Amino acid sequence: MLSVDSYVETMVESDLKLRKKRTTRDVILHAIKQSPQSKVEELAEAADVSPVTVRHHLNALQADGAIEATSIRRKVGRPYYVYSLSERGHELFPKRYVRLTSRLLDEMKDRLPQEMLDEIFGGVVDNVLQEHRGEFEHLSLEGRFDYLVQLLSDEGFLSTWERTADGYRLVEYSCPYLSISSAHSEVCSFDRQLMSGVLQMHVHQTSCMLNGASCCEFTVEADSEPLVSLQHPENQK
Repeated sequence: MLSVDSYVETMVESDLKLRKKRTTRDVILHAIKQSPQSKVEELAEAADVSPVTVRHHLNALQADGAIEATSIRRKVGRPYYVYSLSERGHELFPKRYVRLTSRLLDEMKDRLPQEMLDEIFGGVVDNVLQEHRGEFEHLSLEGRFDYLVQLLSDEGFLSTWERTADGYRLVEYSCPYLSISSAHSEVCSFDRQLMSGVLQMHVHQTSCMLNGASCCEFTVEADSEPLVSLQHPENQK
């Protein structure tokens, strides 16, 4: 059995090895997460680097939108800054959303009929479109494609579009819901419905990563009939 001194020495060595594996940036981010409103001097001590080096990393993290700085005034002397993680910074840390989401979907599918599930997923898409109402309806079709790619990016998808001889082709190279969709294929309808809502056109899926493809591909025929124009709910009769 290890003595107390040997145990402490072992823990210190383990902590040092862990710090060596992390970059200075990682150590600073973890320190800010563990202690919001951190000062430069505290972060310098946590990362075992100089305050000048810490400020260099803080500037880079601020530019990336990972942290936020707050100026603290004091009665005497110049104000100083404290640092906290931004919403984007919190997203850099692993979460268990996928496991929880999958369990919630399992429970919903056990309790609710498929028709109601479809209505729920459709309602999620409607809510996203409602959040962006007035931002894309007036754009040209190709302008809506550009808008759609940015909106998909905000939702976690990496996508591009191009003009083809028959119309348009949109490709998703990554899907934030891929691991969930493998057990709950209904989730795949989210981005396709979102595409139709923004483009106001019928969207056809021609390949899917769930089926082994390297990407998800969608097509829009140039001469297809547009969907009913989107209106504000208060204007619908």
